[in-house]
Amino acid sequence: MTNRVVITGIGGVSSIGMSVPEIYNSFREGKSGIGQLEFPDVTRLKVKTGGQIKNFNPSDHFELKLAGRMDRFSQFALLAANEAIKNSGLANSDKGWSENAGVILGSSIGGIETINNSYKQVYEEGHNRLHPLTIPKIMNNSATSLISIEFQIQGPSFTVSSACSSANHAMGLAYETIKYKKSDIIITGGAESFLNFGGIKPWESLRVLSPSKCRPFSKERDGLVLGEGAGIFVFESLDSAKKRKAEIIAEVAGFSMSSDASDLIKPNNIGPQKALNGVLKNGMINKTDVSYINAHGTGTLLNDKMESESIIKVFGPHSRSFKVSSTKAMHGHLIGATAAIELLACTLAITENVIPPTINYLGLDPACDLDLVPNHSQKLKTVDVVLNNSFAFGGMNAVLALKRYNY
Repeated sequence: MTNRVVITGIGGVSSIGMSVPEIYNSFREGKSGIGQLEFPDVTRLKVKTGGQIKNFNPSDHFELKLAGRMDRFSQFALLAANEAIKNSGLANSDKGWSENAGVILGSSIGGIETINNSYKQVYEEGHNRLHPLTIPKIMNNSATSLISIEFQIQGPSFTVSSACSSANHAMGLAYETIKYKKSDIIITGGAESFLNFGGIKPWESLRVLSPSKCRPFSKERDGLVLGEGAGIFVFESLDSAKKRKAEIIAEVAGFSMSSDASDLIKPNNIGPQKALNGVLKNGMINKTDVSYINAHGTGTLLNDKMESESIIKVFGPHSRSFKVSSTKAMHGHLIGATAAIELLACTLAITENVIPPTINYLGLDPACDLDLVPNHSQKLKTVDVVLNNSFAFGGMNAVLALKRYNY
């Protein structure tokens, strides 16, 4: 006998909003958070746009001593975790909940702002000493550890790193940890902050960045745009949620992982098809029950073509019977945290029957012949099942399924 798993809390920090209500509103309105980047040495970059969280002052949110212990990505994670835990009602419940709870987050590279600043101090400014907490701030698991410390969470806690699939892998593992009764509550999601000189310069070398706008699945698309932020969720066993009379946002219905096993950069559609078929089987989901897919949809020529082919191959004649959109054109590609922000788009679809749009869309690319919700959100009569796709560099694929909770 396994546990059913539900979502009881949500939190988010992004260029399109510093809370879930703000992020939801941006999704409804098709509002973009992408603009001109503002940080030291930005003039040395060829690409100067991104989904940056502007005017963020850590001292507005944390005590000075705590802020000094955290890289920017960890600050975003802790802010979003605070919102999610408050939203879940756990903050006001019996403190015993944290003894067996866990934290499983995704982050592709961890504290790269700290790395960037440290290298600048050593190589450019000639410093021979660095901040004594440089290593703890850099660690991929620092955000996980800080959330664990803040809420005295003593159960299974770790960080997953699988490039752009990191958060989906983390949330999938959180689902399985609860499903198979290793914990009743997992704080999960992802956090990332790449937007500094050292973070963006290597991406320029890959030649996958758009110099202007991200246009997923559209004709004339020319690349992705980077973003930053965090999405955090409270995953909980249904029995635990019912016992404390928590509000249930959605049920986690299934999860699947696969590998392309072919190339570090160039995607194929074998791995994604395997992951899509796997999540349908794992969640016992009929193809005709799917209402919406939040696509990986990076805005690059190869990725969008590959993902479209995969969806059409798996769903066959049903591939235009549901909505597909990529919200990356609004908030940017958050790399390891992307799937967590995108899962907020999925919870919006389930709770309000609103499908976020694929903005900046200029018209059909015949290779991407899906119902892509161009430029404006759409209201449906009902949304029952949604899929959240992540197809990462290295061929690391993860798909998470949510469904409307039925008592």
